[in-house]
Amino acid sequence: MLGGVGCRQDMYNQPKYKPLRPSEFFADGTSARPLPPHTVPRGHLNEDTVFFEGKHDDGTLAEAFPMPVTHDLLKRGQERFNIYCSVCHGAEGDGNGMIVQRGFPPPNSYHIDRLRQAPPGYFFNVITHGYGVMYSYASRVEPADRWAIAAYIRALQLSRNGRPDDLPGDERTRLEGGNKP
Repeated sequence: MLGGVGCRQDMYNQPKYKPLRPSEFFADGTSARPLPPHTVPRGHLNEDTVFFEGKHDDGTLAEAFPMPVTHDLLKRGQERFNIYCSVCHGAEGDGNGMIVQRGFPPPNSYHIDRLRQAPPGYFFNVITHGYGVMYSYASRVEPADRWAIAAYIRALQLSRNGRPDDLPGDERTRLEGGNKP
């Protein structure tokens, strides 16, 4: 008797509507209604345009990072850069990654004047939307990680083009060999 009760198909055969399947429920023949305009999924209201788009409301690129640039942020940027960017841009950002060594067109070096002068929002925007033969990484890299990569790119630029005068006095003295640790 228990076996007969367990064989009922009521839950399986219940009326239901599958997404994007035709239906007679609505006059237009669809099984679902379109979302009302400007609907935002819960937890995804991206009001901070600088953080999520790398631009100000007027469309100009962000001139500063929307968060403090910390050691942890740079470490995260280095990790993400090594995963997503170094294959083309190279570990030093010189545009000579493994893909380029195999015959693909080289990207610009991050150390040219135009890119050293570019604001951080530029790098965020390129990662988000792509540039030239580089495709968009928006679906692969979260906005916080895009900013971390942009910060790491800036650190690469500063490390290549830094001068001893940029260092604090005690670090400069140590670099010049005056104070050995």
